[in-house]
Amino acid sequence: MEAEQVFVVGIDRGAVEARRGVVRRGVRRGAWVTLGIGAVGIGLAVYALLAFRGSGMWPFALLLILSMSPLVASTVLAVRLDGERQRWYAASELPPVAFRMSPKGLELACDGAPYPVILPWPAVAGFKQEKVFGQFVLHLTLAPGIAATTAGVRGLDQPAVRAVVKPSALLKPTGLYLVKALDQPVHVIDQALKHFSGGKAGITTSAR
Repeated sequence: MEAEQVFVVGIDRGAVEARRGVVRRGVRRGAWVTLGIGAVGIGLAVYALLAFRGSGMWPFALLLILSMSPLVASTVLAVRLDGERQRWYAASELPPVAFRMSPKGLELACDGAPYPVILPWPAVAGFKQEKVFGQFVLHLTLAPGIAATTAGVRGLDQPAVRAVVKPSALLKPTGLYLVKALDQPVHVIDQALKHFSGGKAGITTSAR
């Protein structure tokens, strides 16, 4: 029996560990700046409520407080997710393989996720290459309508996976894979995606 064809993309451990530090500093810096903006806005609104009591300004002050609340919430969410990632890093070994392709589908390792993501090819649109925190990364792109409960899909419901595959609108996406940490060039990965998916998946480049 002929062995199943598999394309494996490995990981440069040193590059990934350096990237983790860059991402953590960037996420935390952004979170605290966002918190500062939110706190200033809420502070000004509270001051206006107290200083201009009876002037009819209270609806505008309340509107300002409501508009600043998502900024505070995003800081809490970012710090919580970063804490979860750091605990997972401390307790887990870095996987030697970023992802595998086979005729059956795509298997991906995700930082902070205890087990890999399994996606059949109809669920995969490919990857988008973007520059985040000064470095090129690959974002996973799912086909329309794909969710954790889709038949054949495994692992999308893990919090660490949701944070990078379908990030909250409150958080800056950090990317699934650092391009320079992969042991295959982007054009070769693109060719493999098209080969295994029958031309339905590939790598696109952000216009930004």
